[in-house]
Amino acid sequence: MLLTTLVEGRRETRELADGNYIIGRGENCHIRFDFPDVSERHAILSVRGDKVAIEDLHSANGTYVNGEPLEGRFMLDGGHIVQIGSSMLRVSDEADDVQEPQHTEEKIEIDEDAVQAPDPLRELRRSVQQQVHRELLKRMDMKRLTLQGANHDELEDLAREKIGQIIDEVVANGRLPAGIDAIWLEDAVFNEAMRLGPLEGLLNDDSVSEIMVNGPSKVYVERNGRLELSDCQFTDDASVLSVIERIVSPLGRRIDESQPYVDARLPDGSRVNAIIAPLSLSGPTITIRKFSRKALAADDFIRFGTWTHNMAEFMKLCVLLRKNIIVAGGTGSGKTTLLNLLSGYVPGSERIVTVEDAAELRLQQPHVVRLEARPANIEGRGAVTIRDLVRNCLRMRPDRIIVGECRGGEALDMLQAMNTGHDGSLTTVHANSPRDVISRLETMVLMSGMELPSRAIREQIASAVDIIIHESRLSDGSRKVVAISEVTGLEGSQIVMQDLFAFCQTGVGEGGRIIGKFAPTGAMPTFFDQLSGRGFSVSPAMFDPDSPADVSIVRA
Repeated sequence: MLLTTLVEGRRETRELADGNYIIGRGENCHIRFDFPDVSERHAILSVRGDKVAIEDLHSANGTYVNGEPLEGRFMLDGGHIVQIGSSMLRVSDEADDVQEPQHTEEKIEIDEDAVQAPDPLRELRRSVQQQVHRELLKRMDMKRLTLQGANHDELEDLAREKIGQIIDEVVANGRLPAGIDAIWLEDAVFNEAMRLGPLEGLLNDDSVSEIMVNGPSKVYVERNGRLELSDCQFTDDASVLSVIERIVSPLGRRIDESQPYVDARLPDGSRVNAIIAPLSLSGPTITIRKFSRKALAADDFIRFGTWTHNMAEFMKLCVLLRKNIIVAGGTGSGKTTLLNLLSGYVPGSERIVTVEDAAELRLQQPHVVRLEARPANIEGRGAVTIRDLVRNCLRMRPDRIIVGECRGGEALDMLQAMNTGHDGSLTTVHANSPRDVISRLETMVLMSGMELPSRAIREQIASAVDIIIHESRLSDGSRKVVAISEVTGLEGSQIVMQDLFAFCQTGVGEGGRIIGKFAPTGAMPTFFDQLSGRGFSVSPAMFDPDSPADVSIVRA
């Protein structure tokens, strides 16, 4: 088949192989009309031997065949002229004359590589999925059902039933194209209509730890610490926006032009950030940091190479001794996952109050109170910050306070809580090393608006913080606890610290894999002599760099 196009008096002819060709102004379209009055994905042209069909993809300005608006799927022959915007095209067995329309302003651009090697099955699946979805929307009045009080489970059951009926009708009429599985189609349409569309498969894939949607056509994932482009795609920007709405609406949050970015979470605790136009120039963008389906245990961290048995036992001892602990690291280093693990060592008899920006921690203890910050409403009122919640939880008789992350003035309230009887508190801080944690805390205390002298702030930090765990994401994608440090006190105006455990990199192996070893530094924690009086017994070999044996804590 030959495709003949005419734009501004310029005629081009290209040969079309069998396949599906998206027409529009999007960068991934096979045939591009790069002008505003053409939609991102305007129409789809299907070529099968001597049969050619065209279908409008819900474009804003419509598609016309011989001057008549196109409705549904239309079979073309050599006598049909298709008009998209002010450009004309015709498909025929041989090159043909096409009359130029008046007031043409657009230029056509054909991606020859895409035309020569299209993915017909993917485009066909997407087209069929869109048609079934449209039919579902006709048969289900979602707004009316919601107003009538139908809950989410009822809506999902009804949607499943309707989708099944539609697909059964398509199969009975012999209209389901070869190569498309009815079960796959049912799941795809259901996910698009009721859940998170193409992301559902990635969310169910345990090998994926992070999902990054950069507009409708580019979805990246992180597997084993490495980024890769997935074959998952959305139909258009509206589909991505619909997914964002489904995520934030149940949480009472919003995203629109007046508030074009939002932090949220999924029901399993996975962290979500979304940002849209006009701030995002590449289309609606979603970043999802997934949580493991099962809570990770210390043995899992040992198997992953995150730390050693002795390091795990020492941190368990610190939690049981009610030491105030700060988990530090960069973005994506695994701070929240490690905090969740450490919180699991808290005895079930204690009352725990958690404070988070988006509730991510999953504690298994029976006596847990979870507090979550709230953003301002559409009028800019009603915001409840982390600092407000930290202050409030002090009046809730907590045995332990766990703050998901200190990033502002709440650091001062957290330090004061640690210094006023709330021992055993845990939190996370963004920092590049244990020493940087001290500087970050000083800066955050000053963000509270209190004009405190530097020495007074350092005295608060030295008195409050006992242990700093620094976790890092290395160049090969692995996450390791690179240092466990103890804050020993204040000398002059400087806070004194000592490393108890450290990771030493010794080289780089095959494929860029980091090679190194964990080892104690030989320093003994200052509270070691007090262990027997607290009912614990630990062999000094735990802190001996020349002793490779695993040491466990013993409770009297």
